[in-house]
Amino acid sequence: MEESEDIRSTAGEDATLESALLQLVLALHPTALTLEEVVRELGEEGDPDAVERAVRDLGAAGLLKRSGTLVLPTRAALRFDELLAG
Repeated sequence: MEESEDIRSTAGEDATLESALLQLVLALHPTALTLEEVVRELGEEGDPDAVERAVRDLGAAGLLKRSGTLVLPTRAALRFDELLAG
């Protein structure tokens, strides 16, 4: 049981970081951030390897994209954010 609890805990941590990352990028849009700036902005949550994974996973989900060193929200993410705010 302990191993499955670790997996759930890691998945929860990943989801929390992805959420924080996406909220940050959406809140600062149209200002674009580099991956290094994202790591700094996230503070304690900003482990560079974890942030890189979160960017990759959010990219795979169609919510973030990378343009060179910049991390940007996709049109889908922006529209979803717009709908939540409205």
